[in-house]
Amino acid sequence: MKLRLDLLEQMTPADIAEQAEKNVHRFRAEPLFSKTGVGSLSPASTNERALEVEHSMELTQKLERRARKAGKKSGTKS
Repeated sequence: MKLRLDLLEQMTPADIAEQAEKNVHRFRAEPLFSKTGVGSLSPASTNERALEVEHSMELTQKLERRARKAGKKSGTKS
């Protein structure tokens, strides 16, 4: 997955929350979570990885549309 810093300014808090909600089912809190704030992500299956790539592509396309609407050039694809 390529990090598109040129699209970062198009992100909204709603976009971030939406992406976080898509992965929250994998989070496993440690027994002392309320005291330590420690947890971990369980491994993702092949299907989950494919969905992550699909969601990433959708988000990138959404942010590119916002950038075009705002009149900003997006980076070139390699």
